Amino acid sequence: MHVKGLVQGVGFRHATVRRAHALGVRGWVANLEDGSVEAMIQGPANQVDLMLEWLRRGPPHARVTDLVSEERYIEKRFERFEQH
Repeated sequence: MHVKGLVQGVGFRHATVRRAHALGVRGWVANLEDGSVEAMIQGPANQVDLMLEWLRRGPPHARVTDLVSEERYIEKRFERFEQH
């Protein structure tokens, strides 16, 4: 998924990792060169939905203007949630 807006330089990735650990989802989050953030989330549907709901707002200093997500099947299974 891609998250756009004021999402870099505001602790977005660190807060995303904390929220992911609290919800028990796995995957990763990373800054992109265009100023957006990209994330891959794996876990039970209800936890993924809660994570998506949180990502639409982000941490207090973020200003999310757009979130684009797509459901994909991938072979790789992540063991934890990491910041890249």
